Amino acid sequence: MDKMKNLFTTGEAAEICNISQQTIIRCFDAGRLDGFRIPGSRFRRIPRENLVKFMKENGIPLDNLNSQKTGKIKVLIVDDDAEIVELMVDVLSRDGRFELCTASSGYDAGLQTQQFGPDVIILDYMLPDVNGNVVCRTIKNNPDFESIKIIIVSGVANAEEIQELLDAGATEFIKKPFNIVELVDHILQAVDRESLTAVH
Repeated sequence: MDKMKNLFTTGEAAEICNISQQTIIRCFDAGRLDGFRIPGSRFRRIPRENLVKFMKENGIPLDNLNSQKTGKIKVLIVDDDAEIVELMVDVLSRDGRFELCTASSGYDAGLQTQQFGPDVIILDYMLPDVNGNVVCRTIKNNPDFESIKIIIVSGVANAEEIQELLDAGATEFIKKPFNIVELVDHILQAVDRESLTAVH
């Protein structure tokens, strides 16, 4: 599944352009690089055509963009706690094996699942609009998404609710608070991609 990437984080854009992430963020905030912010967060996203335009305007070769194939594990983080999301994004992005996307509600999770096509979803059980059980069932009932692994995280779910989540198609349940670094192992085990465990 080697699709061409159409949406980039500021970190990915910086790598492609071979300039610092701070420079990309400054250009983005000054309107010299068009993109959008993910609602309710500080995260910026840059569509491919906007990045191409920026690179051409600034004489940056397109080689890195054209040869860029992600080969990374695509992880969608669904949580309405901005601090937890930021922490997960920070740890997972520094690891280098993951391509990340975030959502803060069940509705957003559905949209991002369709657009981003994650391999793994890290799903908070208590979302502002629906609980994780509903999201889990909805995703698992769609044949296009049956290969997606769902890791549920929560500090409040009881044993019965956890069993319901696993019955709804969740791969596993992790109790909050959890060790973020251990989360990497859980993701790798979920997708079972040993070939990627050595990539850095």
